[in-house]
Amino acid sequence: MSSTFDPATHGWKSLKSKGFFAEVGPLWSRPLDHGWEYGLLVEPRHENGVGVVHGGMLVTLLDQAVSMIAWAANDQQPCTTIHLDTHFVAPSVAGDFIVARGEVVRKTSSLIFLRGTLSVNDKQVMYGQGIMKILHKKQTS
Repeated sequence: MSSTFDPATHGWKSLKSKGFFAEVGPLWSRPLDHGWEYGLLVEPRHENGVGVVHGGMLVTLLDQAVSMIAWAANDQQPCTTIHLDTHFVAPSVAGDFIVARGEVVRKTSSLIFLRGTLSVNDKQVMYGQGIMKILHKKQTS
């Protein structure tokens, strides 16, 4: 994709992020038939020294996307990543719009198992699977 790609003109909405992703985003989202997909417009600041997206940025994007999918699957209650296994498939560069999709594979009373992919123009860039720990809110008396 060219660096002039505008996610908003393709139905994407920018999400307000806190913490680390506020520094590396913005993160974009749009609804799917069953859930959401997330996106990142790659900027030169996301690249490593050889001119492709830094692996840490790809892992960050996948982690953020599957975390949000887990959050939705857990009635919008907090979860935290306890395991994330990733596999790099192809490089991405500034100007690309990376789309993150994922799904819940299994949910127990304390864990959510997910898998997800990152792609550019339907070409897979990364895939992985993760486990999220459900954080139970403290009961107040």
